[in-house]
Amino acid sequence: MNKALSEKETAEKIQGIVEPYPSLPEHLHIKAYSIDDPSISTTANTNVKTVHFIRHGQGFHNLMRDFFTAVKRQDNPYVMHEVVDAPLTQKGRDQARALHPRIRQLKDDGDNKPELIISSTLCRALQTASIAFEEFLGGKEGGLVVPFVAHEMVRESSGVHVCDWRRPISQQRQEFPLVEFGGVELEEDTLFDHGRRETKDEVGERIYNFMTWLSNREEKTLAVVSHSCWLLTVFNGVVECDDSLKSWFGTGEMRSVKLVFTDTK
Repeated sequence: MNKALSEKETAEKIQGIVEPYPSLPEHLHIKAYSIDDPSISTTANTNVKTVHFIRHGQGFHNLMRDFFTAVKRQDNPYVMHEVVDAPLTQKGRDQARALHPRIRQLKDDGDNKPELIISSTLCRALQTASIAFEEFLGGKEGGLVVPFVAHEMVRESSGVHVCDWRRPISQQRQEFPLVEFGGVELEEDTLFDHGRRETKDEVGERIYNFMTWLSNREEKTLAVVSHSCWLLTVFNGVVECDDSLKSWFGTGEMRSVKLVFTDTK
């Protein structure tokens, strides 16, 4: 996606995020800092987690969107049956592999090495996580195996766009045998509604519930593989952060942050 189109899409998506943060429950405040931000102030009792957020590589639906834009087609490629639970393109797989040098550095860095990998339950995110973190998943001889969990709350904004319609979990389990799907309760995708998209407030609430779950985990360093609108809502509507973290994630982009969780009850 070129810069102009990326900026246009970012503006369109942010327009729907009317600061849901103040309307969320008040028992947990979350602030995000760039991983190298010197202004982070913590104590021994502060709940701080390092999180490596990744957007999936280019999906087939992204490719179709770029094609439709190039030929000036006005219809929506995201509702085509051919893009149901869209997989990665070859470019998307290459983007996931392009993260290997950074992820190998994490593997050698005790402070920033993921103890848990969390992925959206959608195919393109599971593929991205499996490729990018293959050395953490025992995919190569001598790889470091860490827990790999699929989480429904990390999914893209749902509804109408069938690229975001999850396949039955039994199919995901068969294709991704190293992933733990135990937290996904239902075989079929009941979150998806063919008649409407989730509102930004609904997505924000879903993210807030995920962040509450995350704050209670024992792991201090994690990786989260998700989607563009989900990530945009995280940094523009759920967590407090400066403007440097609020921009659109490109396909295959990784940003490492520290999340400071404060219980306000």
